[in-house]
Amino acid sequence: MSNTDGMVPLNVALLTVSDTRQYDSDTSGQYLAEQIQSAGHKLVARDIVIDDVYLLRARVSAWIADPEIHAAITTGGTGFTERDSTPEALMPLFDKQIDGFGELFRQLSYDDIGTSTVQSRALGGIANKTVIFCVPGSTGACKTAWEGIIKQQLDSRHRPCNFVTHTSAV
Repeated sequence: MSNTDGMVPLNVALLTVSDTRQYDSDTSGQYLAEQIQSAGHKLVARDIVIDDVYLLRARVSAWIADPEIHAAITTGGTGFTERDSTPEALMPLFDKQIDGFGELFRQLSYDDIGTSTVQSRALGGIANKTVIFCVPGSTGACKTAWEGIIKQQLDSRHRPCNFVTHTSAV
């Protein structure tokens, strides 16, 4: 159901992937939580899990299976260290991958960090009418992803298209 200005608020889940962060030190998660809510969406779940393929899959699978969750954003676990496993954990869950999300994120990120952006494995997908965006764990990367892509793509008023139409919110 849209609000008075035609925006369809989404129920969004937020997951921080980290072996070291707690809620009080999770600046990236806090930034995204604030942005989700200030954009008019409802933050319906927020969690922190260690970088473990099976724990990540279990948490996000539960959100995908919940018809009340329209979108999920993960932060962290997208690099090349031995522990980074977000892409390996979540890609098998996607019905469709959003190839352009990672491509555009790296293009936007290039302006901030130059060629180091090639070490980002940001990705997105859709599963069971839930849109999922996986972004790096730095607060700067979260700002780049939110401001440059996610905010508009979760806004039902964004034209010519957005991902709201692919969720169960409409």
